[in-house]
Amino acid sequence: MDSTLPAVAEELLKEIKKAFQETSHGTDTFSFRLKFIFGPSAVPALDLVDQRSVTRVVSPSGRTAYQVLGSSGKLYTCYSSCHFCTCPAFGFTVLQKSESLLCKHILAVYLSQAMGACQELTVSEEQLTSILLAEEEDEG
Repeated sequence: MDSTLPAVAEELLKEIKKAFQETSHGTDTFSFRLKFIFGPSAVPALDLVDQRSVTRVVSPSGRTAYQVLGSSGKLYTCYSSCHFCTCPAFGFTVLQKSESLLCKHILAVYLSQAMGACQELTVSEEQLTSILLAEEEDEG
């Protein structure tokens, strides 16, 4: 994980990763703490992970982004390196109102990393560029 989250959130994600590596399960043990730290994003994020909705997209140069298939059926691009998601909830509740640490999509990315539950997709540099530019076109 990167240092974009508060230390308590980072520590919880590390504990989940350790528990999952040791026992191949463990989110039940941490559900109360997840809800306490991440609020209403916790349960929907766990649902996204359970549905295998998180895909790590990697190019040959090593550039990485994540795509999360949201509950609405829309695909959102997330960047764990800078703690950002393209969904409207991230823009509104995280950036504008500061009501939440993150949206359910970026939390699903962090949880799927911790649990080893990411789908993997290798794409060309051009394909990754198209994925990233498609987000800009949607916004513009």
